[in-house]
Amino acid sequence: MRYVLGFDGGGTKTECVLMDESRHVLARSRSGPSNPMRVGFGGALAAVCEAARWALQSANIPPAEVFALCAGLAGAGHADAERKMKRLLEEEFPGKTVVVCTDLELTLEATGEGPAIVLIAGTGSAAVGRDAQGQIARIGGHGPLLGDEGSSFDVGRRAAIAALHEFDRAGVNSTMGRLILQELNATTWHEVQSLAHDVPDEVFPKIFPVILRAADQGDAAALALLQAAAADLATLVAALIERLQLKDQKFLLAKTGGMVGCSFFFDQLVDERLRAVAPQAEFGAMAITPAESAARLALRFLAPAEERK
Repeated sequence: MRYVLGFDGGGTKTECVLMDESRHVLARSRSGPSNPMRVGFGGALAAVCEAARWALQSANIPPAEVFALCAGLAGAGHADAERKMKRLLEEEFPGKTVVVCTDLELTLEATGEGPAIVLIAGTGSAAVGRDAQGQIARIGGHGPLLGDEGSSFDVGRRAAIAALHEFDRAGVNSTMGRLILQELNATTWHEVQSLAHDVPDEVFPKIFPVILRAADQGDAAALALLQAAAADLATLVAALIERLQLKDQKFLLAKTGGMVGCSFFFDQLVDERLRAVAPQAEFGAMAITPAESAARLALRFLAPAEERK
């Protein structure tokens, strides 16, 4: 029996699936972030290797019996990044077939066939879609400096700014400000500024759950932030609908990412916005996880060349 590994990596976590050539999932594992644009190529490689090691140990499968792997990583959309990540993985997994793609490709693969759009709402934000003719397009996913509107990073950054400004104005922390400081184990905003400068990916996404709790307590600023995030995420989908000319067509609309399923209230906000911009969409879930999609893509490289089409 031959085995493959599939990875779905982003700015918060890396999920791994170990699969045999009959498409049976033998193990799942999780490790830290593996977006090379956020944690560096060394950090991304370490996360992928750690997830692989845990999955193989869990199923008691020796590494020698893995013949191929596919890593779908956020931040690997540029050709140079893809080539570098592929080279590093080939060095770490000598003799294996290595495929590197983006996490967006995996999410779309997980929807099956037919027109579909997947909204990714996590550390970053993006939407990827496919029309009835199979044309694929993506919107967003440009990172925190040029995009990622509505993402947990974006919401956390906006929340920290709002809470700091409120402290400057009133001289005391708001409910949201107190919760942010508590979550970050900080006593002053100067500490938060230092952390945000040194390790922004370890600061701003962690604030998102704080905003959910503050909103539950009726904090007006937190509620406004969540409403703005829902609108930003829906804007990504609206732009993709226009680009793929899906406005008058039925298509599957799915959501994935670390922000999904964290809060019934926020999920409702997002769904309301999505229904407004995509009235023809049929809300649904992906048939399999993105990590399973990666494993299935890797399986294609176990077949003879003529069967890989």
